[in-house]
Amino acid sequence: MSGDLDLTEIFEVFFEESAEGLEVMESGLLGLDFGAANLDVINDIFRAAHSIKGGAGTFGFMEISSFTHGVETILDQMRDGTREVSEDAVQLLLESVDCIGAMIQALKEGLPDDPSRREPLEKRIVALLAGKGESSPAKSESAGDSIKADHVDTWRISYVPGKEVLQAGNDPAYIFRELAKLGELDAEPAFSDPPEFELLDPEELYLSWKLCLKANVDRSTIEELFEWVSEQCELSIECDEDTVADAQSNPQQAAQSNNASAGAKAPSTDAPRKASTSEASIRVGINKVDSLLNLVGELVITQSMLKRFGKDYNPEHLDELRDGLNQLERHTRELQESAMQIRMLPIKSSFSRFPRLVRDISNTLEKKINLVMSGEHTEVDKTVLEKLSDPLVHLVRNSLDHGIEKPDVRVANGKSDTGTLHLSAAHEGGNVVIQVEDDGAGLNRERILSKAIEKNLISAGENLSDDRIDNLIFHPGFSTAEVVSDVSGRGVGMDVVRRNILDLGGSIRVTSRPGKGTSLKISLPLTLAILDGQLVRVGDEIYVISLLSIIETVQLTASDIKTISGEGEVYLMRNQYIPVVRTAEVFGVEPRTAKDADLLVIVEAENVRFGILVNELLEQQQIVIKSIEKNYKKVDGLTGATILGNGRVALILDVPGMLQNLMSAETAVAETKREPMAA
Repeated sequence: MSGDLDLTEIFEVFFEESAEGLEVMESGLLGLDFGAANLDVINDIFRAAHSIKGGAGTFGFMEISSFTHGVETILDQMRDGTREVSEDAVQLLLESVDCIGAMIQALKEGLPDDPSRREPLEKRIVALLAGKGESSPAKSESAGDSIKADHVDTWRISYVPGKEVLQAGNDPAYIFRELAKLGELDAEPAFSDPPEFELLDPEELYLSWKLCLKANVDRSTIEELFEWVSEQCELSIECDEDTVADAQSNPQQAAQSNNASAGAKAPSTDAPRKASTSEASIRVGINKVDSLLNLVGELVITQSMLKRFGKDYNPEHLDELRDGLNQLERHTRELQESAMQIRMLPIKSSFSRFPRLVRDISNTLEKKINLVMSGEHTEVDKTVLEKLSDPLVHLVRNSLDHGIEKPDVRVANGKSDTGTLHLSAAHEGGNVVIQVEDDGAGLNRERILSKAIEKNLISAGENLSDDRIDNLIFHPGFSTAEVVSDVSGRGVGMDVVRRNILDLGGSIRVTSRPGKGTSLKISLPLTLAILDGQLVRVGDEIYVISLLSIIETVQLTASDIKTISGEGEVYLMRNQYIPVVRTAEVFGVEPRTAKDADLLVIVEAENVRFGILVNELLEQQQIVIKSIEKNYKKVDGLTGATILGNGRVALILDVPGMLQNLMSAETAVAETKREPMAA
């Protein structure tokens, strides 16, 4: 094969298709009913395994191909009815799916093959197949274990590949290696009508082979190895039925079965191989691409229409110019929205891991749990989806461990012995809302209060609302678990969950009813790249506040702001005092002197309202967010920046971050007031 052939892109396609296949296998296996054979589901799982095995074999990833062959054999027995769908078999197949995924990931990262995880599973697969019985001996073979001790067939194979076989990425050496694993292989090469020397093409193949394979396998096993080149070769397979040998008289056969003859030696894949260095990619529906191309066409037409005004402008054409500019603005906005849609992916890709996670953890905790998922097709920006994955996993694990009770406890409390965990996603306004809800015991507020006092988070006599008590679980290091387990209990999770969600510009709210269950509601922006913002002026600086955070705007006079000892400045809003943040002081901006012209923008974060003092409201517009951290450094109170139409930079206020700073300041004041009493 030509050394110049770069298979990087082809490898990347294989990795993507394998990931999809593994997802089909896992979801299918989790949906199987024990004792029954759902042929449609089993066929889907089998096809996915077969595609992974065939693709791996084509590219010479023989460890993956051989291992997947055993998995495929078990599935084949299930679909033809000779093996019952049992819990042990499904569990073994699920572990094998994990192993295949780990092997593919190691290959993708260029790491050497690690057989320590694969070999124990291979032994269990062989043992499971051996226990099937004598009804179908041809089906009881797994990769590398198809040789019986009392009989060896001699297979004579004539293989004449087409000249173009190498150009398609199919190397005969890979096939010979797999044949050698089945038994003792001899290969005799021959030239097939070679042209004159000056007419030789280095990318064409002029060889053919006569192969002799001594192994106890059936014809279908051999034909399967040639399946990927069946349309590019002339193939003949014959068996000498009367050839019988005693394997015990040839103790070296097991060793020889792993090596081909000199003429069939294939390149080793044991060395680390960096199969792909390309960046992450996403699959986009053709309808989204068509929409984008259509808008680009409209934009080109509008640009052509406006171009003529640059060459021949006449004041009489002012109305036409204005219409053209409005049309350009509309098409640009539509193009922007269409381009953003390309990055939107269904949240199903994140939800798909939870059926397996719930199954494994419920077995570990000896609990019965029914997982219900809804809204899996809700679309979220790819970046949001990636960063949301870990927080969701932690919330689900917490619900399983701390929330849902064991069957005997649930029955004693008048509940069903099976708990329910509901995972849902939906669009609400410009946000995506994800909810993790269980019907467990709910939060133990007495224990939370006790633990908070023990950790000096609150004072013993402090009177807190239920909502404030529930939110104590988000403090760093806070945990009410009496026993630290593999699932949870170290108190290093919920604070990280909240911080990650805040970093995404979102919020998390907990609601609990004792004895009824707990609900955790996450609200996130659909995308991190575009923001609908309200421009405000503070002194001579321009800032942006997300419209999703703004509740209302109030015109102030100097007397409307009150100062409460230990609480800072507040504003009385409909019989409720809310904190006030002076933006000019936070960012060191010289404010305007006319206090009677100040405005208070009421915002909300984490179900808490507070006011941001500004001098003037400007226009509302959609802005493109640029990172401050990547270009400068992280700045408290700011989540990014944008460039306005006049070329000026406007900073984007981090409303959740400002709330955290406000609460930290209040806590510090309260601690200062408590210290003399403690002394």
